[in-house]
Amino acid sequence: MSPSTPEDAPLLRRIADALERLAPASPPAPDFDAAEAFVWRADTGALAPVKRVNRIDISLLRGVDRVRDLLVENTRRFARALPANNALLWGARGMGKSSLVKAAHAAINREKGVAGRLKLVEIHREDIEGLPALMTVLREAPHRFIVFCDDLSFDAGDTSYKSLKAALEGGLEGRPANVLFYATSNRRHMMPREMMENERSSAINPGEAVEEKVSLSDRFGLWLGFHHCSQDDYLAMVHGYAKHFRLGAPSDRLEAEALEWATTRGSRSGRTAWQFIQDLAGRMGKPLDAAR
Repeated sequence: MSPSTPEDAPLLRRIADALERLAPASPPAPDFDAAEAFVWRADTGALAPVKRVNRIDISLLRGVDRVRDLLVENTRRFARALPANNALLWGARGMGKSSLVKAAHAAINREKGVAGRLKLVEIHREDIEGLPALMTVLREAPHRFIVFCDDLSFDAGDTSYKSLKAALEGGLEGRPANVLFYATSNRRHMMPREMMENERSSAINPGEAVEEKVSLSDRFGLWLGFHHCSQDDYLAMVHGYAKHFRLGAPSDRLEAEALEWATTRGSRSGRTAWQFIQDLAGRMGKPLDAAR
């Protein structure tokens, strides 16, 4: 190839300009003062602010007192730059796992000395392989972050759990000191039993194959189990919602209808209680605050 000449300079500039226009634009620097919560958009590498978080007040969470206190205290220590653990909230559906994460964040973020400095960042399950990129964005920010993934689980053939393991504790850099990871899952080890059984039966060294997958949950220093609630806890949830929203339904009617609602669905949980309250408020012609 012959060397370029001065006459080639305009052509080369036009080619360079064209290539620059074709290249994807760099995502704008995140404005962490724009909101207290964000959603990670893996396709663009940007953080989208959430102006109004869908959550309930922590006082409305009933029947989970022990795990509530543990998560709140862990979050408080982290917000105050003290040692804290990644947390896995696992167990029964509809018992307030994701609600507790959002409520704990809001409660701590209002405390004196912390107010406004603790940010909540949601990463979707399907974007978990982009977690290292998100950590890079957050590492140098002047805030503290809880990265939250709701309903985290892995199926057979899914290897993205390796990205999660590396981002949480592995690699040379490790997890940034200003980032904590909270996840919810219906499974304690985030993988179905049949998946681990298949690994055990087909691997050359079954123990090592299963150990690699089970070790993912070991990256979470805090395991918080959620179990099906009793009838008393369920009714306490219903009464708490009814009082909070000033529905004014007679107690005997409230309980009778709430129990019938749970029976028809074959489930007692915080989610069932909230669905009943929505139905009751609609029948009474009383609006509920969208943010609860």
